[in-house]
Amino acid sequence: MNRRQFLAGTALGALASGARGFALAHHPKPPITPRHPERIEQLGRVRVDDYAWLKPANWKEVWRDASTLDPSIRAYLAEENQYCDAVLAPTEPLQAQLIAEMKARTAPSSEPPPEEDGDWAYLTRYAPGAQHPRYLRRPRDGGAETLLLDAEARAAGQPYLAIKNAAHSPDQRLFAWAEDATGSEKFTIQVKDIASGALMPDPPTSAFGDFVFSPDSAWLFWVWRDANSRPARLYRRPARGGQDSLVYEETDPAFLMEVLLSASRRYIFIRCWNDVTSEVRLIAGTGPTVAPLLVAPRRAGTIYDLEHWQDDFVIRTNADGAEDFKLMRAPVTAPQPAHWRPWIAHRPGRFITETHPFARRFTWIERVEGNLHVMAAGEDGVPHEPVTFDEAAYAIEVQPSDYAGDTLRLTYQSPATPEQWLACDLAAGTRRILAEQDVPSSFDPTAYVVKRLHAAAPDGAQVPITVFHARRTPLDCTAPLMLTGYGAYGYSFVTDFSIPRLSLVDRGWIWAVAHVRGGSEKGWSWFEQARRLEKKTSFTDFIACAEELIRSRHTAPKRIALHGYSAGGLLVGAAENMRPDLWGAVIGQAPFVDMLNTMSDATHPLVPLTRPVWGDPLHDPAAYDYIASYSPYDNVGARAYPPTLATTAISDDRVGFWEPAKWIAKLRARSTSGQPMLLHTEMAGGHLGAAGRYDEIAQWARMYAFAIATLGRALEN
Repeated sequence: MNRRQFLAGTALGALASGARGFALAHHPKPPITPRHPERIEQLGRVRVDDYAWLKPANWKEVWRDASTLDPSIRAYLAEENQYCDAVLAPTEPLQAQLIAEMKARTAPSSEPPPEEDGDWAYLTRYAPGAQHPRYLRRPRDGGAETLLLDAEARAAGQPYLAIKNAAHSPDQRLFAWAEDATGSEKFTIQVKDIASGALMPDPPTSAFGDFVFSPDSAWLFWVWRDANSRPARLYRRPARGGQDSLVYEETDPAFLMEVLLSASRRYIFIRCWNDVTSEVRLIAGTGPTVAPLLVAPRRAGTIYDLEHWQDDFVIRTNADGAEDFKLMRAPVTAPQPAHWRPWIAHRPGRFITETHPFARRFTWIERVEGNLHVMAAGEDGVPHEPVTFDEAAYAIEVQPSDYAGDTLRLTYQSPATPEQWLACDLAAGTRRILAEQDVPSSFDPTAYVVKRLHAAAPDGAQVPITVFHARRTPLDCTAPLMLTGYGAYGYSFVTDFSIPRLSLVDRGWIWAVAHVRGGSEKGWSWFEQARRLEKKTSFTDFIACAEELIRSRHTAPKRIALHGYSAGGLLVGAAENMRPDLWGAVIGQAPFVDMLNTMSDATHPLVPLTRPVWGDPLHDPAAYDYIASYSPYDNVGARAYPPTLATTAISDDRVGFWEPAKWIAKLRARSTSGQPMLLHTEMAGGHLGAAGRYDEIAQWARMYAFAIATLGRALEN
């Protein structure tokens, strides 16, 4: 089949062969964004922000209650939505087709295998057509199911609902979940008595979402979110209701806090951390009301966390130059650093990311070249790799497993392999499939290619690229390609299976991930090499990956659509400024693009926390000048920018909606190309986007239709 025949059967082919629905030269007139120049003087530097007015004076209140948004700003966002809808109107049939395809592949819903605990098995299941799941349980040896939570019913009549951390108490008499009804991630924690069905009266509100039951099930430990959206306090209250008692307060805004229960259910851990420093306090299950014990005081640059195994604590740490981390052990009676003893040595390039103990075996995960490897050791302490995976790029995630057994449960998936739930025998080194994601029988994983390339960065570093496409897609420089990445906070981009993505690659697209520095794909040094005054390394890595994909004939200049989410929006926004000639379209999803202004606002909840990553432009002139030199919003100039779509939500308390709104306004004012600059704002929801699975599909359909139509027009030209 030649390329013309291949494209003829696709929506891209219709656009490329004469359907001029998305005629960029004839798009409607955009809104006029008022300019109200605001002069900002900082560290002896002066900048003028024409669109600062889009950030409401009561922005923190808006996060809590979207109805308090200034009517003039709301009206402007509505006008932008109308313009976005008008420009994309010719793609509505394509969007409908994409949604239908994605829904058809999504239903009937896959059902994960039950989580078994003692005499009970816990299940999560979607009813036909439901956006939200049902949580149930049944006796482990079979019997009638009990409905614990119907999230679809709770979402009825609400514009938004998200459920987080659904969990049962150790004695299995209580079921709890964190519930967000606005998208601002300010949760209410609901606790249900399973036998009676009664909910805890006066449930905790303004919660961060993290909570655990004490090992004796008598207490609920939960994290409170302050007015600046920081996880600032840990409270303890009777699990069936009662007064809260303060357990710990984190007064340093540069640290997050989380509460965790050990796998053995014998200890509670309180971990305070940022990207470069951490400390842990612990509470023994035998004394849940006793004050927590500090293990090791925070020391800048030292990261550690704990798990309990047998008579020891196992400490994962980067102390003493162990850049990719090592494991140490200490007696439970003396967990302080003076008693830490070596166990699993540091191995450069094998980044230890997490630990998972069992009664007789200890497992941990190592990341190598972006892929996760399962490691284990028995009571003899000798490490080995009990299971291996062969695909060039994949994703695994450890699932709740029976602590008393030798079977590690995890999910496995890759861009071409639907999610599988696996049971891995740690002693025998074998695995079996417990369940698989339900996809249509017509889906053939062998019809797709997953591979790993490398691009040479300007300094010679080899940057991994994950590539996914249909096997029939010709590699002759003509294929449109969507390039994505993240490159921040040491997070590694997860190369998972995506049903929406199939609708893209089945249309002749190539999907690629640039695993740029700033993440941790090649170890913790991969993060350190693009931190603070080296951040531009992420952007030059990204451009190098695009150039390698062009050189290797996967695509061509102007045949690339960029996509970046959150800090990935910073990545694509900077790349759009640096090399607008390379891109055919740009999509910023909740994009972090107004970086200099945001990092100069000390009251923003993420600013003190992320200064170790980005720098402090409020007090450090070098940091100010460096951030100013790459911040996407501040560096928009008179260039021929490609069509750009930004998406956001009013209740996003990580990246305020005004960031993409200002960015799009400035792009529209400065661009010399005449191409459309689009903003779509969800009037309900937050940083994580839609809560319902079908609403999320509609969002992907809009973004993909924009890219397909835009690059389809470029192909025609």
